[in-house]
Amino acid sequence: MITGGAQGFGRAIAERFLQSGARLALWDRDGDVLRAAGEALKALGEVHTAFVDVVNADQVETAAADTLGRLGGIDILVANAGIAGPTLPTWEYPPDEWRRVIDIDLTGAFLCCRAVVPHMRAQRYGRVLMIASIAGKEGNPNAAAYSAAKAGVIALTKSLGKELAGDDIAVNCITPGPARTRIFDQITQAHIDYMLSKVPRGRFLKVEELASLAAWLVSAENSFSTGAVFDLSGGRATY
Repeated sequence: MITGGAQGFGRAIAERFLQSGARLALWDRDGDVLRAAGEALKALGEVHTAFVDVVNADQVETAAADTLGRLGGIDILVANAGIAGPTLPTWEYPPDEWRRVIDIDLTGAFLCCRAVVPHMRAQRYGRVLMIASIAGKEGNPNAAAYSAAKAGVIALTKSLGKELAGDDIAVNCITPGPARTRIFDQITQAHIDYMLSKVPRGRFLKVEELASLAAWLVSAENSFSTGAVFDLSGGRATY
């Protein structure tokens, strides 16, 4: 189950998982993009799609139950859905935009975990992967809400990982650097240039590189690491 699965990181992860033999449920709130992705990805394997706004607890619960019924279980949850929000100094940041970013990027991940983890506990197996951001470690200027939300995702990963450590349920997160996805449409060119200037590798992350790491983290082979943060920032953060 991949949230925000119709585009960007989510789409790349979906393709990699299908190539590895997974059966997928893609959740997204962009209906047109979701339908197009579902049709395209069906050539690679079994794909179910659901229009879900992850900030709506009822929609999340209903979609989780439907996914469970269609797939016969949920072994993997990738909490990927997110937005960037405005590029503004903290003191100019609109409160409603702050709440929107926190709701989608952090509360959405919480609601998805809350809906899916009980099923994983019942089957005593599961893999949860959160897509955080280097901004959650470093704090990007003029992106306070996004940075705070992604820092919250990191903390949520650590808390949930400890809570589930007694079961064969791994909870980890990735903190990627910037990649050329549609999220760039939400931010200024100056902010894009700033992010690239901080990457020692001197280039943007490729979505396929993130998908490769994601594939191992949600595999049965990852039987020991949990509550951990896996850096994918091109050398910006080495912790």
